[in-house]
Amino acid sequence: MASDLKSTPASNLPGQPVATPQPTRRQRSRGFAADAWHRFSRRPLAMIAVVYVILLSLIAVFSPAIAGTRPVICQYKGKIYFPALYYFNRKFENPVFFRDQFYGRYYYNLKEKDPNSWAVWPLVYQDPLRWVDANEFPGVPANPTGDNGKPSRFNLMGTTELGIDVFAQMVHGTKIALLVGFVATGVAAAIGITLGGLAGYIGGGVDFVISRFTEIVMCVPSLIVILALLAIVDQPSIWYTMIIIGLTSWPSICRLTRAEFLKLRAVEYVTAARALGASTPRIIFLHILPNAMAPVLVPISFGIASAILLEAGLSILGIGAPPDTPSWGTVLNLGRSNLQTMWWMTTFPGAAIFLTVLAYNLIGEGLQEATDPRLVESKK
Repeated sequence: MASDLKSTPASNLPGQPVATPQPTRRQRSRGFAADAWHRFSRRPLAMIAVVYVILLSLIAVFSPAIAGTRPVICQYKGKIYFPALYYFNRKFENPVFFRDQFYGRYYYNLKEKDPNSWAVWPLVYQDPLRWVDANEFPGVPANPTGDNGKPSRFNLMGTTELGIDVFAQMVHGTKIALLVGFVATGVAAAIGITLGGLAGYIGGGVDFVISRFTEIVMCVPSLIVILALLAIVDQPSIWYTMIIIGLTSWPSICRLTRAEFLKLRAVEYVTAARALGASTPRIIFLHILPNAMAPVLVPISFGIASAILLEAGLSILGIGAPPDTPSWGTVLNLGRSNLQTMWWMTTFPGAAIFLTVLAYNLIGEGLQEATDPRLVESKK
């Protein structure tokens, strides 16, 4: 108690009051997560990368409100509808617009078939899947085709050879880029952490079998496995591509998780929990796994960048996202045959892929330096 009190010496002058001891506040030390975030936030490039990824996420979520030809919200025949949800899933569009034969053209059909209707339109009237003609929306001319589709104030990033707006495809392709990264890496992380945790905690024969299986998977080129698995699927979709990328990307996460579990299963707090009678699932999920996740986050971040790059490569080969699904790799593939005359079709998607992959790599590097004690000590 005496160490917590701060006292000032009494004055020697007569008549002066004697100072009373005043308690001082103890400064609480930061935990590992707070300390790692403090070190991470001091890296400007990593923080810029985080802001960039957040911006991409907002674009993906609000893509129907940024670019599209369907109202974000409208009132038609006394009811409220959200036709722009069609861009997330075609089943979300209300059947009333099929019965009334809108054919994807909403502006004049809403006025003609219900004079009392109103609608809130996207910021840019362009569709990521089709050509826009001259009679669809006031003030918007028909999209140019071929070499005439250079960037303009109506087509911010130009148009494809068929007159489809590249900006709209880039905006809606953000969903595919983020989904590929998170879904594929999520599948890889689930498999890698599960197998690596079992191998590292149980050891013995289980460790031997999982380690040898991991080495076999690592020896086979991922692209060959992906092509073989996609050839088996009758109707390939972007979701099959995501899952297959995840099924071939887990070995590095598995090996790192195994190493962390081997190290942490012998530490004092795990031994104490085992001596107190804690069950194996409690020891794994409550004591070992949370402490093993910090270094595992680094390959997960790098894996997101690799998945985005791999999906773009598959789309360039023509086996990635289907033609009716806008993605950066698909636009890049369309621009290969017109590199000199239609430069905008390779410049904008190429720059988006480069910046996104760079952002995730910077985040992974920042996490590595923020969570690795050896790197922290070396910079002191």
